[in-house]
Amino acid sequence: MAEKKRLANLELLRCVAMLMVVVLHYLGKGGLLPELTAESFGTAGTAAWLLEAFCIVAVNVYMFISGYFLCTSHFKLSRLLRLLGQVWLYSVVFGLVGALTGVVAETSVDTHYFLTLLFPVNMGHYWFMTAYFFCYLLLPLVGSALKRMTKGQLQCAVSVLLVTFCVSKSVLPFRLEMDAKGYDCLWYLCVFAAAAYVRRFGVPFLEKKGRGLLLYVSCSLMAFGGTLLLRQLYLRTGSLGRMVGMCMEYNHILPFLAAVGLFAAFCRIQIHGKIASVIEKIAPYTLGVYLLHENLGLRYTWQNWLGAGSVPKPEASGGVTAVAVLFAATLAAAVCMFTCGVLTDMVRAGMAKGIHHVLSRNRLYSRLTRKLAEADGLFADR
Repeated sequence: MAEKKRLANLELLRCVAMLMVVVLHYLGKGGLLPELTAESFGTAGTAAWLLEAFCIVAVNVYMFISGYFLCTSHFKLSRLLRLLGQVWLYSVVFGLVGALTGVVAETSVDTHYFLTLLFPVNMGHYWFMTAYFFCYLLLPLVGSALKRMTKGQLQCAVSVLLVTFCVSKSVLPFRLEMDAKGYDCLWYLCVFAAAAYVRRFGVPFLEKKGRGLLLYVSCSLMAFGGTLLLRQLYLRTGSLGRMVGMCMEYNHILPFLAAVGLFAAFCRIQIHGKIASVIEKIAPYTLGVYLLHENLGLRYTWQNWLGAGSVPKPEASGGVTAVAVLFAATLAAAVCMFTCGVLTDMVRAGMAKGIHHVLSRNRLYSRLTRKLAEADGLFADR
């Protein structure tokens, strides 16, 4: 699993992970997830939390894929600047569109709003991109270390990181003050290191057929079951209120292991021919899906555009019918938003390519690109 190239497989997983991210935001921001501390919720609410449990792995999976590939590459200043430009363009354009058209919901259009649009990374417009950006900034240091460490050294380092940022919060019966629930750069450095270990040395247990999928399904179900158990404890005792949703947090051991299992399962899939070609063409634009639907100007609006308001409410019973409607509406919304995001980013990439072609005739721009290429070369493997 460490040395074989399965680009189409992992690019497909990247697409699936982004679809899962959209599902999470459709459920959560569309009002389809009931509060875990509520006295009761119906069949639709229970089904929504089950779907949440199977999709909560998405962000860990996306970062795991990035770490899997980045650990064997070198830092590129040009890539960092392109990423920053892409994030800034989405932030400003769609943030302004949302403000000018008045579709912004649950967000005040004030000075802070516009500062967030102008400085998306430092103002945390997209928390994932902020974490990813700083992770990539550390690549010259972290990447070099991960490439040179022995198997024993990397095993020890990854174990210490996971115990500190993952295992401890998963077993202790209280909330740690430094626990950011996985919404930070430190957690994704842990995921990055784990992905580097898998890339370099593999995990024999997961290389056997079916074990990756089994790990994903079992850990997702345990996260769901653990959440319901903590909910019942809270309802009966009134305690552990801050920990009710702990099993559904990115840096909990169950979502992390589920993500590793899903990654391992996709590593066994063989995709060839035209299907592989299509997947590899679509996957590079998946980031645009995130940057579009999580923009402040649209973040709390698009769910109703895609039918969240007509889905049975979390407290509704409705039986099989309510569950079927919830699943169908969520899938349709995720596919629709994914398609819109990919197409939008294709347009963005095409425009960027055209602008680059025109500017390449300018001497100052050409000189700048040469300087960037030289800077990239400083970090290339010798």
